[in-house]
Amino acid sequence: MAKVNEAAAMEIDDPNSNISDQISPKFSINVLQLLKSAQMQHGLRHGDYTRYRRYCTARLRRLYKSLKFTHGRGKYTRKAISESTVTEVRFLHVVLYMAERAWSHAMEKRQLPDGPNARQRIYLIGRLRKAVKWADLFSHLCSVKGDSRTSLEAEAYASYMKGNLLFEQDRNWDTALRNFKSARSVYEELGKYGDVENQVLCRERVEELEPSIRYCLHKIGGSNLQASELLQIGEMEGPASDLFKSKLEAAMAEARSQQAASLTEFHWLGNRFPITNAKTRVAILKAQELEKDLHGPLADSLSAEKRLVTFDKVFTAYHEARSCIRSDLASAGSAENVKDDLNGLDKAISAVLGQRTIERNQLLVSIAKSKLTRRRDDKNEKVTKPEELVRLYDLLLQNTADLSDLVSSGRDRKPEEVTFAEECELKSLAFRAERCFYLARSYSLAGKRSEAYALYCRARSLAENALWKFQAHSKTDQLSIFNRVRLPHYFW
Repeated sequence: MAKVNEAAAMEIDDPNSNISDQISPKFSINVLQLLKSAQMQHGLRHGDYTRYRRYCTARLRRLYKSLKFTHGRGKYTRKAISESTVTEVRFLHVVLYMAERAWSHAMEKRQLPDGPNARQRIYLIGRLRKAVKWADLFSHLCSVKGDSRTSLEAEAYASYMKGNLLFEQDRNWDTALRNFKSARSVYEELGKYGDVENQVLCRERVEELEPSIRYCLHKIGGSNLQASELLQIGEMEGPASDLFKSKLEAAMAEARSQQAASLTEFHWLGNRFPITNAKTRVAILKAQELEKDLHGPLADSLSAEKRLVTFDKVFTAYHEARSCIRSDLASAGSAENVKDDLNGLDKAISAVLGQRTIERNQLLVSIAKSKLTRRRDDKNEKVTKPEELVRLYDLLLQNTADLSDLVSSGRDRKPEEVTFAEECELKSLAFRAERCFYLARSYSLAGKRSEAYALYCRARSLAENALWKFQAHSKTDQLSIFNRVRLPHYFW
């Protein structure tokens, strides 16, 4: 398929046989289709810019060799590509892949784990400047040697690269906006013509450019976007959105650092623990912002996959906070008061992590239950077996026991901690009842009727015991920290 696309992208509009050979032919390249095909097949489907950069290097080497356009074996002397040099379409491919290689190298530096440092950022901007230089040359050559569509696509590509450079430099937002809008208008027009595949690609590129345009409007004061709206448009996928995402993450981290100055204490079960480390504050604040997506008014509208991704981000933030706390503990020396505060904060963060782990595993249970009675469809989606639910309830029982042990540890326990430990016990009863039910179902499907009957009776007994205790606690209105567990209807 890639070879077919590449061959189609390298077509040459042959002139009419009656026209004199002195008229040079116009080359045709479907730029967006060619680049999308190369990017998706060589790393960018998974955001691997290193792999894509290496592909561009290898592609350039093959082009140079096939064109016999090498730079010599001795002293390196670059051969310039000018209008007179472009005698076939592959010379235009050389210029295009030079721009792509420089751009992918810049994006590779942008996606470093801790972000680029000052020196790496200078190099990153240098590579983007190089990409703009090659994109401009590509646009100029296509305007002379290419047909009208190729020239238009090359102009949009050059505008996109200029916008990326200004976007990264954090300046001239109006010029960046003008370039992004110019590229968008070209792709909107091109999306009205051609085959269906080309129209889809153009619409996708327009959608990928939209976050960058809205962010530029936000920076120059032409839009009143809130932080939540910026995060929402930052969820869009695609290589054109990656630079916007990194810029947005940096802006949110800066805003979080400013807000963290007001977060001086962490409240948990009636306890107040002081937070002195700025990094700990930022990590906790980030986790609390993500928790609003899980427990806020819009939580029900989130898909299960997005909620799982959010849970992973919450875990990462809290683990980062714990790492900072334990580093502070190691350097606390003999200051007992400081150590007590840090140990209490570490216990509180660990307990919150335990709660979120239980919530995440309950979400996995609900996903598994939705697939329990489903038959295999055309997509051949995997159907849940009762044994998988038994395993998930084993995890929930272990999570609940660990959380209960953590809260019960210590001598001076507050009433809130005692109530919390009791609620963990109630949760455990409900999980045991459901685990026993699905274990019985597993035996029933295996044809072991007597064992299944005994387990169903045991599940009923556990469920009745759990329900009685839940009702007793609801009368005293003590069930406030955990959400009440509703036992499934099949127990009654």
